[in-house]
Amino acid sequence: MDATVVDKFSVALQDCQDYGRDRLKRKIEQIARAAGLRIKSGSRVLLKPNLVAAGTGPLHLACTSPDFVAAVAEWCLDHGARVRVGDSPAFGSGRMVMAACGLAEKLRPLGVKPVDFRRSRTVTLPCGIKAPISVAALDSDVLVNLPRVKAHNQLYVSLAVKNYFGVVSGWRKALHHAVNGDVGNRFEELLVDLPGLFGDTFTLLDGVIAMHRAGPMAGDPYPLGLIGGAIDPVALDTAVMRIIGADYGKSRIWLECRRRGLAGADPGRLEFPLLHPRELFAPEFILPEQLSPVTFHPGRILIGACRRGAAVIFKP
Repeated sequence: MDATVVDKFSVALQDCQDYGRDRLKRKIEQIARAAGLRIKSGSRVLLKPNLVAAGTGPLHLACTSPDFVAAVAEWCLDHGARVRVGDSPAFGSGRMVMAACGLAEKLRPLGVKPVDFRRSRTVTLPCGIKAPISVAALDSDVLVNLPRVKAHNQLYVSLAVKNYFGVVSGWRKALHHAVNGDVGNRFEELLVDLPGLFGDTFTLLDGVIAMHRAGPMAGDPYPLGLIGGAIDPVALDTAVMRIIGADYGKSRIWLECRRRGLAGADPGRLEFPLLHPRELFAPEFILPEQLSPVTFHPGRILIGACRRGAAVIFKP
């Protein structure tokens, strides 16, 4: 992403206490209008939720809520888009996670099918790192980024910018963790470069029920009651971190955005056409105090490769 000079960045925030389909679609429409999010009829839209793993329990907190993803899919269909849904977990496959967390079942009545991220195209990012990027993501007309608000034991918080990491194909995400994780700011450079690969992209954020205390896999539910949207993911992250009382200085991703002089990392350059962060402030949201190393142990990469092999054999 370039540090383009802009006066203000629009971040549209709304309260939303549950995942009722009609309510979500109304709120999404309000956010889209306020933040200038557009879907053209006939466009090929790829929804990119967080499908890191299905996890346990009925909420499947590690993933973007299936109800939220289905509501966005239906909203896109209402605007005449051709919609697909995909992500590339480091371990396992997106199809397996969609089936396990109930997303595949939610999408079936809409005629929306999952897409594999196995095919990739090697891209040299501005930071110099080469990464295999999903062809399905690169070839879409619009990429809609759908993160869930989560604490993160390694990166402090997982929001809009972090969720783009799913466009890196499969086990090679774990490889980048291992190779670049704790080498200066290399991993953060990789993450912050990814949104700039997509010319037409925006974020709709699921914060209805968030994950706090720990993450990104095994935290606790927190009723944040929030959904938000923005064209600029850095601006959205800056606003949401303010809502959950996050310390900007503890987020390696946000610090990289600030180091580059990205305008979205300047709270003074954000505008809020709907609700203001102070109206959604969540002082009881807990983030990790001690962060773990970002680097993956090589054994985890081998385990992930085995899981992905099983996913090919037993593809649902």
